[in-house]
Amino acid sequence: MQSFSYWIGIAGITAFAVTAVLVLAPKGIDLFSAVVLGIITAVGGGTIRDLILDVPVFWASDLNYLWVAIGASLVTFFAESLFTRREIYQLMLYIDGLGAALFAIQTVDKAWAMDFGRPLAPIILGIVTAIGGGLLRDVLSGRQTLLMTRELYATPVLIGCTLYVALLTWAPEHQAAGALCCVAIIFALRAAAIRWDLTVPHWLITKAKAD
Repeated sequence: MQSFSYWIGIAGITAFAVTAVLVLAPKGIDLFSAVVLGIITAVGGGTIRDLILDVPVFWASDLNYLWVAIGASLVTFFAESLFTRREIYQLMLYIDGLGAALFAIQTVDKAWAMDFGRPLAPIILGIVTAIGGGLLRDVLSGRQTLLMTRELYATPVLIGCTLYVALLTWAPEHQAAGALCCVAIIFALRAAAIRWDLTVPHWLITKAKAD
């Protein structure tokens, strides 16, 4: 399972690095800026996770994560001109959803293996890690964060992490298959929200009173 989790992390790093460059592409950035934001976005959520878990930061002990982030940023920088702005935005949303799904389940798995605040803490940490890199990306690029919109952004992550914790609790022998299924569930819910513009219900949104 450790090897499986490692490759989930590599895939998540790739996805988030790609989204960073896609977000900045319409603004006309230079190569260096693209790579820097790609790295920050790719490792940001995982860095927060490891600091909370009080363990060595994952990319400091394995530089492959950084090389993958750099490579993904470079490829995206030179390939983004093949797409229109609308296509770039849509592509960014879907890849962001995939990256969030991958990092969320990897984090739950890591926190669970460390017996970190079971059963609630792994879920919370999964959400923080999944959206952490994206939040850093959006803040640094000067755009509204996806978390502050009505889109179903963190909710799919919450559902997937909760299901995975339930599986680890009652059916740990199916850990690998369950991890893949929960990644798929998170991404499917996020993709459905993007495709059909699904939003949080009105009754779950605060309403400011008129003066």
